[in-house]
Amino acid sequence: MEKSKKTALVTGAASGLGFELALLLAKDDYNLILIDIDSKRLDQARDIILETYTVEITLLLKDLSSTNVARDIYDNIKSTPIDVIINNAGFGMFGVFCESDWERDSQMLHLHVLTSTHLLKLILPNMVKRGSGKVLNLSSLAAFQPGPLMALYYASKGYILSFSEAISNELKGTGVTVTALCPGPTKTAFQSTVSDDATEGKIAFNMASAKEVAAYGYDAMNKGKVVAIPGTLNKFLSVLPRFLTRNRTTKIVRKIQDKNREC
Repeated sequence: MEKSKKTALVTGAASGLGFELALLLAKDDYNLILIDIDSKRLDQARDIILETYTVEITLLLKDLSSTNVARDIYDNIKSTPIDVIINNAGFGMFGVFCESDWERDSQMLHLHVLTSTHLLKLILPNMVKRGSGKVLNLSSLAAFQPGPLMALYYASKGYILSFSEAISNELKGTGVTVTALCPGPTKTAFQSTVSDDATEGKIAFNMASAKEVAAYGYDAMNKGKVVAIPGTLNKFLSVLPRFLTRNRTTKIVRKIQDKNREC
């Protein structure tokens, strides 16, 4: 890769928010390391970016829910200084916790919690040593309250938010910033994989486009904001649990989950 340019690493980069964020980075002349499990879409993403921007792109085909994948990724890229890391990859599942498939549950937790955390554990020290770097972690509006019927997803996004806020505080004065992006429902491939029975548009309430959310998150990251919540309604919903009991907000979320998936 060209040493004169900065380099950004994006997980879940083949589509949706990850792809839109990669486009924004390429526009700002970053070389890219794009990681995804979907080889066809990853190739397409690279080709689309290179139609417009002259940057170096490295593709890594990885299952980010697998054990020790963060170490594998780092071993592939450790000779390249990383200036931006975007932990975007993720998925969710709809259903009652006691009836869900544990293998799939554990894959989601490994992706959202262990892989994203381990990547930062490996990459952050070099950022701190150089005195510069930006991190964007994809959390969610779900992080602000419990989520019946998507219990583990909501809990894992709560972890991402809390973790991001904590290490952002630890990194003050180092030149490295950490931003947690907390969007509401967004039109991405996530919506079609929330459950085996879900279809595009079932989670239609307060839906934003991936391009809009990516632009908001990218701007927040560049400004060094700690928490970024796109949309006025989402900002209101994020603080609502402060004024209601947790039991009440949990009941509200349950009603929304049921309504959004009515046939």
